[in-house]
Amino acid sequence: MVSPAEHSKTEEDDDRVDESPPDAVVSQPDSDEELAKLEDRWRRAVADLDNLRKRYARELAHERATERSRVAGAWLPIVDNLERALSHGGDQSDAVVAGVRSILEQAMQVLEQLGYPRNAEAGVPFDPERHEVVGVVEDPDSAPGTVVEVLRPGYGEGSTQLRPAAVVVSRRGE
Repeated sequence: MVSPAEHSKTEEDDDRVDESPPDAVVSQPDSDEELAKLEDRWRRAVADLDNLRKRYARELAHERATERSRVAGAWLPIVDNLERALSHGGDQSDAVVAGVRSILEQAMQVLEQLGYPRNAEAGVPFDPERHEVVGVVEDPDSAPGTVVEVLRPGYGEGSTQLRPAAVVVSRRGE
């Protein structure tokens, strides 16, 4: 039989929480070498996480640029068709032509906001990065290799070009 004094000791022992951590959860390194290894693993894990964040940011930026390019590329035929509609409308001043002209201006603004400005300049030197030659004419008034006429405007600049401008280039008569 257990005396009342012994009984109270066992109840206290049962209520007391063991404050020492189990060996499997937290262990103290036995030496400086183990501490250095753990610190090295921790630094590598932090560096890996940082590299992962940077790679994800690069991939996200690339995906955004690709999607922006797809949207702008799908938008180009609409802009071309609006320009064709205006060329058939001539210089009429009726409301339909004015409405189509307004829609075309908005469409070109959208392309520019997406990072694809319009390239439709005549009288500039031919640049194979920005222009596609579709014709050559003899023009004594302009230097050889000058864009005389833009048949289809280009959109974009440098590596973000949707399409080059289709141009007619001058050459010197012989």
